[in-house]
Amino acid sequence: MKKLQIILRPDKLEALKELLTGLDVGGITVSSVMGCGIQKGDTGGEIRGLRVSNMNLLPKIQADIVVADEAVEGLLLAIHENISTGRVGDGKVFVIDVQNAMRIRTGERGGNAI
Repeated sequence: MKKLQIILRPDKLEALKELLTGLDVGGITVSSVMGCGIQKGDTGGEIRGLRVSNMNLLPKIQADIVVADEAVEGLLLAIHENISTGRVGDGKVFVIDVQNAMRIRTGERGGNAI
């Protein structure tokens, strides 16, 4: 199992939810977060090679999903194709190994728990 931690623009959350629904992803956890990447919160676009001394945190959405290993590559491609605007600040997806999972209500473990 893999956890996909998806950091994206707030206006792309509905597109992500539609995408995941269409791919039969069973669950999602969503949080409002603040952050910035290498652009340090500058939305102008071209900052590579320039020293930015002020870090601006921008509003983002963090969506966490857990899926079977074989679903990861297709999800990554679909996220890129449907969520990318091609502009700085589109976000990132982190793929994290999940050793086990348990459904609290039933005690089911592993893939059956997700």
